Amino acid sequence: MKLRTLVLGLGMVASTLSFSAQNALASARGPKTINDRVRHELNMLPYVNAFDYMSFTTDENGNVTLMGQVTNPTLKSDAGNVVKKVEGVEHVDNQIQVLPVSFFDNGLRVRLFRTIYGYPVLQRYALGVNKPIRIIVNNGHVTLIGFVDNEADKNIAGIRANGVPGVFSVDNQLKVVKG
Repeated sequence: MKLRTLVLGLGMVASTLSFSAQNALASARGPKTINDRVRHELNMLPYVNAFDYMSFTTDENGNVTLMGQVTNPTLKSDAGNVVKKVEGVEHVDNQIQVLPVSFFDNGLRVRLFRTIYGYPVLQRYALGVNKPIRIIVNNGHVTLIGFVDNEADKNIAGIRANGVPGVFSVDNQLKVVKG
């Protein structure tokens, strides 16, 4: 059973290939494959922000597994519902985790967002609706997931996150897509 893992971020899906040219062509023609249609539906969900992270896998039998972490329980159910309606999807296994409600974590999210996206070198990533750097906060532990242009930006984001008071740990899982 062959599985293809796709990750949401920057409004597109990351795979092992350079995807910007592929996405431009796919957008011009409209979503054609199950992966394209699922990615499109997940990207169209309202209320997704820099503090939510969703990914999915598909197989040749039309089975889709949703993964990730979100701050809003409605987002988990909405993701499962829209993917179930995608043509070619036979079964959806919704493994998205809803992060616990915490005033402490909410405060950390705001401070982390300002610290990372407000830093001059990283401000270009703040443009657009779908932020490329996802900030996942769970009980004071921070995971940075997403895409940056170079190794220096990845390291700067990690250092900036580590400097926020109240952060217990930072797991920098940012991927470099250029260079």
